Amino acid sequence: MDIMNTLKRLSGAVGVAGYEQAAATAALELLKEYAPEAAIDASGNVTAIIKSDYPCAKTLMLDAHIDQIGMTVTYIDGDGFIKAGCCGGVDMRIMLAQSVTIHGESDVKGVISTLPPHVSSDHSKVPEIGEISIDVGMTKEQAEQVISPGDRITVNSQFREMRGGIVSAPSVDDRSGVCAILAALDMLKERRLKYNLAVCFSAQEETGERGVKCASFKLMPDEAIAVDVSFGRTPDSAAHETAALGSGVMIGASAVLDRGMTSSLKKTAENCGIPHTIEVMPSSTGTNADSISVSRGGVRCCTLSIPIRYMHTPIEAVKLSDIENTARLICEYAGGVNND
Repeated sequence: MDIMNTLKRLSGAVGVAGYEQAAATAALELLKEYAPEAAIDASGNVTAIIKSDYPCAKTLMLDAHIDQIGMTVTYIDGDGFIKAGCCGGVDMRIMLAQSVTIHGESDVKGVISTLPPHVSSDHSKVPEIGEISIDVGMTKEQAEQVISPGDRITVNSQFREMRGGIVSAPSVDDRSGVCAILAALDMLKERRLKYNLAVCFSAQEETGERGVKCASFKLMPDEAIAVDVSFGRTPDSAAHETAALGSGVMIGASAVLDRGMTSSLKKTAENCGIPHTIEVMPSSTGTNADSISVSRGGVRCCTLSIPIRYMHTPIEAVKLSDIENTARLICEYAGGVNND
């Protein structure tokens, strides 16, 4: 599988939490190559079951969320400016003067207004979401013809190839996780599965892990791996809280995660020569693993994270080799090699 082009396709599809249809459809088309019966459920999750040849195989859930952060139209003011609310953890520090698209009856381009520095009294103030206005170049009456409260808004960005195997794109969180699972399934095509695989590309993670709560209840896994992103090292970050891009997959260790799975995944990575680091999250993980682990009577969980830079911005950056190594570890674990 071509990881870069798969990520480009996934990251180019709109999928703000609660409005994941385009992104879910793109992921569904890719997943059907490995699971023809894959479908989108009532919660917007893309799910599939891939059966093991072993008659009494346990079920391993592979989850990555398909939604992205964005904004939602709250109302149109008397001058035709659009007011918005956050849909997920938008970084307001970078929002002024951004180019955006409002996904209404048709896509409407706009820009977030900002005061020129000549007349601004405080250049350092970070705006609250209620303080920003989106200029779409229309009167109130014109805007109401194509824009309605509840329409989603995304910041305009693009897929950029950088040096050293790094790409920058919107929604790398968590389309890179979706990409890693798809790459793992591609690697597993000729392998005998140790587990039944319950694949889930879940909706609404950014707004409370809502989609995966429904999916994990329905899929009834015995174990689960939540594939997400975590903090990649930058010059202004703390080394012990981040991982360098190119250092491989980050294996989770946390109070909510199964210690045996963490140990087994670590051993598998070591035995198979897969680059990895350990990501310590003392209490909860802030990922779908927190919800999956308490589904039904409880599910053994671990996280595999891909280090990215500039999380929750339009320029999230990831190294493709880290996606590949995450896929390799999933493949070796699910394939039953060196992990007993």
